[in-house]
Amino acid sequence: MRKIIHADCDCFFAAVEMRDNPSLTDRPIAVGGDADKRGVIATCNYPARLYGVRSAMPTAQALKLCPDLVLCKGRMDEYRATADRIREVFYELTDRVEVVSIDEAYLDVTDVADFQGSATRMAQWLKAEVIRRTGVTISVGVAPNKFLAKVASDWQKPDGLFVITPGQIAPFVSALPVGRIHGVGKVTEEKLKLLGIETCADLQKKTVKELTESFGKLGLTLYQRARGEDYRDVVTERVRKSVSVERTYAENIKVQSEIEIALEHLLPVLIRRYQGYEDRKVRSVFAKVRFADFSSTTVETAFFSKGSADSTIEGSVRSVADEPLQWLSVSLFRPLVAEAIQRGVLNIRLLGIGIRLREPTEVAEVAEQLNLFS
Repeated sequence: MRKIIHADCDCFFAAVEMRDNPSLTDRPIAVGGDADKRGVIATCNYPARLYGVRSAMPTAQALKLCPDLVLCKGRMDEYRATADRIREVFYELTDRVEVVSIDEAYLDVTDVADFQGSATRMAQWLKAEVIRRTGVTISVGVAPNKFLAKVASDWQKPDGLFVITPGQIAPFVSALPVGRIHGVGKVTEEKLKLLGIETCADLQKKTVKELTESFGKLGLTLYQRARGEDYRDVVTERVRKSVSVERTYAENIKVQSEIEIALEHLLPVLIRRYQGYEDRKVRSVFAKVRFADFSSTTVETAFFSKGSADSTIEGSVRSVADEPLQWLSVSLFRPLVAEAIQRGVLNIRLLGIGIRLREPTEVAEVAEQLNLFS
C-alpha cells in the first residue's frame, strides 16, 4: 500500500500577487490579459470566485461579473522563482516527486522514514514550510494512490489538508460524484447522468464491457476510479541535487553548547536522508542559520575526500564510497555554523545542515577534463 501526497497551490498566481501586495488580500483580484485585447483570466483569488470569475474566462466577461475586479499583469519570472522554492521543499522530503504543473505535484512518500513514517505529519510539515518560506498556501491530499490524493487535496480548499486512509476508501468513493473523477468533463458528466449515473456507487453497477462500449478507453478508467483504484506510478524526472535537514526551534539558541547539541540531533537525520545516495559524488557541504530577526545566511564549502589535496579538482569529486558515512560528522559542519554566526548574533531560531550532490553528467564531464591532463 503506497502513501501518496498531492500538493496544489491555492490560486497560485493570485496568491503571489497578494503576498507581494497585502492590500489586495481581501479584494477580488485576477491575473490575466487586458479586456480590450481579448485577454483571458489565468487565475483569480477566492473573493473573485464568489462573483463567478473563473480561470480561462474572457477578461471582459470577468469584469462584467465583478466590476471591482483588480486585474494584475502576469509576472512569470516571479511565479517560476516561487514555484522553484516550493519544489525545493518537496525534494527535501523525498526525491520521488512528479511535477504536474507550475503549482502542482505528486509525492510518493511510501519509503520516507521521517516523521515516523506518518504521511499526515509529512503533509503538515509541507504546508507549514511552504507558507513560511514563500508566503503561499498549499492544499494537500494524502491517500494510497494518485487519484484519491488529488481528490483529497481539492476537498477542503483553500489551505486544506485531507487524508483518505485505506479503510476509508470504499465509503468515501461510493459517495463521490462522478464529476470529481479526473478526466470527466461536463460533456462526459452529462452523458453519465443520462445513463442514471451520478455517483461512483452508481458507476460501480456497470461492467467494464458496458463502460468501454459507451466511453471507449475512458471506460476502463471509470471502472477503476469508481472503486478507488489507480495503478499509476509517481513519475520522477529530476535528479536530486542536495540532501538536507533543518529545524526551527521553539526557543532560540543563544548558547554555544546548545549548537553542539542541535548538530548532534540533526546529523542522524541527515545521514538517514543521505542513505541511498552514497554512490553520488559530493560537491559541497553547507550550513544554514536563521537569526531571531528572521535574516538568514548559508555557509558552503567544497568537499574534499581524505587524502586528497585541497587544491585539486579530483579531490572535490572523488567518491566517498570508500568511506561510507564515516566522513559525515558534526566536525564537518561545526566551522560552517561558526562562520555563519559571525554574520549575525548568537540568537538562532533555525539551524540546518546539508550536502550538495553532483549530477552524474557533471561528474562525467569533470572526469573527462581530468583525463586531458593525465
